[in-house]
Amino acid sequence: LRRVVLRPLAGTLQAFPGVRLSDTVRPTPSPLWRPAAAVLLGVLLVVGADARVKPLPKAELGAAATLYRYGVLPDGKPLRGERNGGEAVEGQAAACANCHRRSGFGVEEGRIVIPPINGKYLFREGSTDAAAMAHPGSEATAPRRRSRYTSETLARAIREGIDPDGRTLDYLMPRFALDDASIQLLIAYLRELSAHPAPGALTDILQFATVVTPDADPVKRDAMLEVLNHFFGNKNAYYRGADPPLQSERRIHFRVLRRWQLHVWELKGAPETWGEQLEHNLRLEPVFAVISGVGESTWEPVHEFCEHQEIPCLMPNVDLPVVDEKAFYPVYFSRGVLLEADVMAQRLAAAAPAVAPGAPGESAARNEAHAPDATSGRIVQIFRSDDIGAAAAHALAADLAPNVTQVALEELKAKSPAGELARLVREAKSADALVLWLRPADLKALPEHATLPATVLVSGLMGGLEQAPLPSSWRATTRLTYPFALPSQRLIAMNYPLGWFRIQQIAVTDERTQTNTYLACSILAEAASTMLDNFVPDYLVERVEVELSHRIINGYYPRLGLAPGQRFASKGAYLVRFSEPTGTRIVADGDWVVP
Repeated sequence: LRRVVLRPLAGTLQAFPGVRLSDTVRPTPSPLWRPAAAVLLGVLLVVGADARVKPLPKAELGAAATLYRYGVLPDGKPLRGERNGGEAVEGQAAACANCHRRSGFGVEEGRIVIPPINGKYLFREGSTDAAAMAHPGSEATAPRRRSRYTSETLARAIREGIDPDGRTLDYLMPRFALDDASIQLLIAYLRELSAHPAPGALTDILQFATVVTPDADPVKRDAMLEVLNHFFGNKNAYYRGADPPLQSERRIHFRVLRRWQLHVWELKGAPETWGEQLEHNLRLEPVFAVISGVGESTWEPVHEFCEHQEIPCLMPNVDLPVVDEKAFYPVYFSRGVLLEADVMAQRLAAAAPAVAPGAPGESAARNEAHAPDATSGRIVQIFRSDDIGAAAAHALAADLAPNVTQVALEELKAKSPAGELARLVREAKSADALVLWLRPADLKALPEHATLPATVLVSGLMGGLEQAPLPSSWRATTRLTYPFALPSQRLIAMNYPLGWFRIQQIAVTDERTQTNTYLACSILAEAASTMLDNFVPDYLVERVEVELSHRIINGYYPRLGLAPGQRFASKGAYLVRFSEPTGTRIVADGDWVVP
């Protein structure tokens, strides 16, 4: 009882004289602790009995979720909402989740406050709005907003736009002509919506996991784990160090002050076995969210696991994320090499004349006739089939299909590829474009003295960014994709994480991985600090969206932002060139590109 019930309600217990919650469990409760516990347990039992509602059956729950999230009625027809004198909304545009969010906790948009509409706030007296929720501690002094909703008054609010006290709701709230069955289904869904914390948040300890795939670079793995362990250690030291406990300058956050525990899930074997391993880990160690993580060739099994289990997966260190517009729980820094492919496609398409597609079976000669000039030769992509460059190469080929007639996909096969690379470069014509999806070891094998085509593009993420070991004779011609702020632009932003590493005595072994891991932890901490006691996965993702978009110190990234439904926080990249035959100084070849 002390661990599961009383600690999360520490703020309430402060009202009992003599009650002091420590970081350890005393074997024998003090005399003052016993009556406090008895009174509180009695209150909880009464409240629980009064609030208990019969859960929706699985089939009805699915229909209710579809109505709430997507604006589709149980009979398959689109939901329709009317505004007095305004334009009607229908289907997805009419869905409750558009404004009140998937969690039902609402949101603030500028001066517009969309209130929470889940059962915790609808069916209690004196419910407050989203603005009060976003600033913990303000509810106690906030004026009463309205009376408690009942099923009847809520049905009237949905249909007629009138609250329990007879006041007209805001113009933004549509009026929905729902039949009795549909409205009762929706109300039952709202009663259950976000009603229970995640299994990893049932006590005063928030449980998190990080995932390491078997093909992850050991240097990146160790760099990430060191940052995670230090960040979690600092978080828990702050929790233990409060004196008196839970009373500090940030005491308004007393309802969300939790210790954090990290579980490291190291996967083994082939990717098709990872899902089963992750499920086994989850059964043993239920977690609230997956934070950071590191992978190399694929992240798809982890992505699918988190989406299926409804566990937030926040900002892993992967350069080939899963692009799935329907997914809700995985959140990434960027689309990685797939973003680079789009940036390259935009540059290449701008240089090539539009070519009308030939009829099926038509000879290649006809298509070649449309592209004879110096900007319309072949696009020759070089990659290794077992690396992430293969997916990027195919994505680029698909992007270019409407504009470019010939895209050659060349797979490197030799462990020492100097001969292969020399042949492919020698065969490239001046009108061709050469695209390299290669790691530093392969870039070192490029021929030093070669006649290059006019266009050479290299993946910066795969090649090592400004550390890419290109031969000096390639540097004037080559352009690297660079999905970050330039080194000179991020100097000030990097002072913060690099300073933290120095204070923590963390050796910088992989700056980008360590900075991104620190950034992911910081965003998580900021999001969690605004959740009150509402530790449900959907709400965490929504708070990450909000907090991430407010940041101005973003490490390697010039800016980060997420709108609802977006899952890639950084949207663009530079194309850069080396300014000197040797060294690491780069300059932008044009503006920041958002494809």
